[in-house]
Amino acid sequence: MKRCDFCELPVGEGCACALPRDYIGSCGTGTPFSTVRLHPAGDAILISLRGVAHRLGCSYHSDSDVKAPVWGWVNYPDPQLWRRISENSPLRATGGNTKRAATRRCRSCDR
Repeated sequence: MKRCDFCELPVGEGCACALPRDYIGSCGTGTPFSTVRLHPAGDAILISLRGVAHRLGCSYHSDSDVKAPVWGWVNYPDPQLWRRISENSPLRATGGNTKRAATRRCRSCDR
């Protein structure tokens, strides 16, 4: 598994260092949330303000409320990524609010 040289997270599984060009901008700085996609993809892992990972369709939130800058997410995650989310292996958002990180999984979504 290839890891990012900067943040040491797995590339494509939580690393947000290689963001799309329109996020980074011409001067090399970005905004607190991604402007590339305003809503998560259907299989995304969502990251709440409290650092809890959810799936779309979770009964604890309305899917229509899931958008930047309140929520962060990881689109097209590796299938094993969900099980690795923990205090020791936080999941950093790559879409929406990229400052969000999940350290635990929603119990309802974990079933």
